[in-house]
Amino acid sequence: MNSRAFWVLGLLVVLALALGLAAGSAPAVDSPVPSTENPGPVGLRALWFYLREGGQTVAAHASSLESLPTGTRTVVLAAPQARVVSESEVNALSRFVEAGGTLLYLVPRETTTSQPALDAWLALDTGPLLGANHQGMPSEWTDPGGTTAEVWLSGGLARGLTHLRVSRDRAVRVRHPEALPLAGLGDGAILWRWPLGQGEVYVLAGADLAENRRLELLDNRRWWDAVAARGPLVFDEFHHHAEARPPISRGIWVFLAQGLAAGLLYVVSRGTRMGAPRPLLTRKHRSMKEYVASLGWLMRRSRVEAELLPELDLALRQQLQERLGIALTLPDAEAARLLEATCGVPATEFLDAKADLARTLAQAPVRPSDYARVARRYARLERAVAGRE
Repeated sequence: MNSRAFWVLGLLVVLALALGLAAGSAPAVDSPVPSTENPGPVGLRALWFYLREGGQTVAAHASSLESLPTGTRTVVLAAPQARVVSESEVNALSRFVEAGGTLLYLVPRETTTSQPALDAWLALDTGPLLGANHQGMPSEWTDPGGTTAEVWLSGGLARGLTHLRVSRDRAVRVRHPEALPLAGLGDGAILWRWPLGQGEVYVLAGADLAENRRLELLDNRRWWDAVAARGPLVFDEFHHHAEARPPISRGIWVFLAQGLAAGLLYVVSRGTRMGAPRPLLTRKHRSMKEYVASLGWLMRRSRVEAELLPELDLALRQQLQERLGIALTLPDAEAARLLEATCGVPATEFLDAKADLARTLAQAPVRPSDYARVARRYARLERAVAGRE
């Protein structure tokens, strides 16, 4: 490789690394998290800048809800799902609202069990699906995934509002008797107000009113103007980030080091040594003649098992039953008579073969020649029964 090609290749590598770093550091505009740090369609970055530029006091809270900043008037929980709101945090929120604070809980629509403590405290349940409604929109294609909810009761933060633009998804229900639905569509409510002590809780179905893509639609921005007018506003960011995993303990590192040392020791002990080659061992295999001689010797040493003789008689009687219908339970004399009447085989031949088998079986041990003699007599009888004699 010449110097010119080397420099061109190096330039391409540097350019690829720069592009990779730029892509890794770019913000995730398609993130589904409704965070004030998300500039994507479902993020809250536009609302954050709108309130800041309007002179409102807003802050992002990145710690537990048990330690809210002093002077906070309104807390916004925008569909938290990465981290569970604990029981102690729910108790802190309850004390905050009873003391005169305002809580806005934007319920996550993806699941109803992501925040069990909050759901139990607010007695939440999912509502029906919202229908299509493009009232107040210049075209049905302006926000094809949304629907227009009507403000039913003009009170609290919804005072003076008429229509809100939300996602065409499920509504929400608050089971507390004191809770009032403020806005919705048909049988589904998307905004509830629950007075608690000196403060109040607003429950909204989803984070639609705060999303970047719907902040400018209908009365959504006016809603946040009313929220910010109550005083310092805090957006919860703590529950948008998953809990960090604990660091690996020192014992794990010691265990990994021990395993690595044991593996290295095994490689050193069992690995191939780069020393002088050893002389090859010449191995002589046995010839085919030796295998045949060994097999013959084994056959000569073998003995005829006495259990083979009764099998000859049983096989013949089974053939008599299958071919001639002579039952196995008949005595030998009766079976011999029926065999002679059916196939013409003399009854004495069957009875003599049976007697020869009994005499041979009484010997100890059974010689191969005696077994061969009895087997030939039974073979002739089987051929006669099969019609081949």
